[in-house]
Amino acid sequence: MNGDARTRILDAAEELFAGGGYEATPTSVIARLAQVPKGLVFHYFPRKIDVLVALVDERTLVEEGRDVDAVPGDPAGTLSRLARGLPLRASPAMRRILFREADTHGSVRDRLGRLNGELIRRARFALELALPGARGDAARLEVAAATFAAVLLYQETLCQLTGHQLDPDAVAELIAHSLA
Repeated sequence: MNGDARTRILDAAEELFAGGGYEATPTSVIARLAQVPKGLVFHYFPRKIDVLVALVDERTLVEEGRDVDAVPGDPAGTLSRLARGLPLRASPAMRRILFREADTHGSVRDRLGRLNGELIRRARFALELALPGARGDAARLEVAAATFAAVLLYQETLCQLTGHQLDPDAVAELIAHSLA
């Protein structure tokens, strides 16, 4: 296994937490998979919860400062471009961890809420730019943005549960038609 010990520990924890959950994963198993002594896990992360917090803080984020490529009159294309260029950084495994652990760990729930809020904000802004006349219909734009954000954020979980991958372009088209 390559990489420094801390990274290997986080890689192992990400794999294990995504597969079996935080509660079901002993620190000794993380150490074994990371190929490090158990004591080294505690050197970097004094408590097991610190491993989870580090994963969430370091491996899930929405990059700031990205412009929205919106074309007035083209809400479907605007949302499709947003989905393809979405600066969300969270592996499918991290997305599973976020949803699995949000119910029991406040820091995970907070991060998931912030990610969801940022995606909704960006989708709403994109729709406002693509549909300049619809700005007065804030409630519909908010629902459309929240729906689109949900698909983007939850698609890995939905795919895992149902075996079906949702096409963000088709969702963008559906949302655009609903706003017409």
